[in-house]
Amino acid sequence: QVQLVESGGGSVQAGGSLRLSCIASGYTYTQRCMGWFRQALGKEREGVAIIYTGYGITYYADSVKGRFTISQDNAKNTVYLQMNNLEPEDTAMYYCAANEGGNCYGRPFRVYDYTYWGQGTQVTVSS
Repeated sequence: QVQLVESGGGSVQAGGSLRLSCIASGYTYTQRCMGWFRQALGKEREGVAIIYTGYGITYYADSVKGRFTISQDNAKNTVYLQMNNLEPEDTAMYYCAANEGGNCYGRPFRVYDYTYWGQGTQVTVSS
């Protein structure tokens, strides 16, 4: 059974940093798109950052480019999201997601392409 478990959320002030982790289990951790979505209260779920684990290709939402970095540790079956210079607008529940396999070039943030989801971790940024 595939499982994604997130950790690392919390509360910080604007300008601060957090690192989220997502540990995957139950499948072979190769060549799939995996990464992070977020959902703020009253808003739709949106893509934040995705990595194609087979080749380390990354995709970022425009709103987080230059502030967030997604990375992977294949030995630990883990994907990370380093979030720097956080803004109040980054406040949301952050979800780890993974597709069934293959690249997601051209459509990295299409929610329904992702089969597996974690339970979410809350990030709150105060001004």
